[in-house]
Amino acid sequence: MTDCIFCKMVKREINPDVVFENDEVLAFRDIHPKAPVHVLVIPKRHIETLDELDDQTLAGELLLSARRVAGQLGLSKGYRVAINCKSAGGQEVYHLHLHILGGRQLTWPPG
Repeated sequence: MTDCIFCKMVKREINPDVVFENDEVLAFRDIHPKAPVHVLVIPKRHIETLDELDDQTLAGELLLSARRVAGQLGLSKGYRVAINCKSAGGQEVYHLHLHILGGRQLTWPPG
């Protein structure tokens, strides 16, 4: 995918504010944060939505990376991990990504 902003970040054509990276995932600060801590965790390979994720190993790596990043960022009091899927689910960038939100009391349901 040549016009995907997250793929451009993986290739460093755009430089995100990286907080974690390994062979499979990249985690970086959201440029429009919805909480004091708002980090996105993405697979390095292009997968459009959660519906297209069929790799159990990668699914586990995404979740474990989210946990690792939350710990690294000091979110010991709690945090939220969210995945928006498709337009009705609030997805704006069509490259699978997990949102890590924290640093304040989060409410339910989200607004």
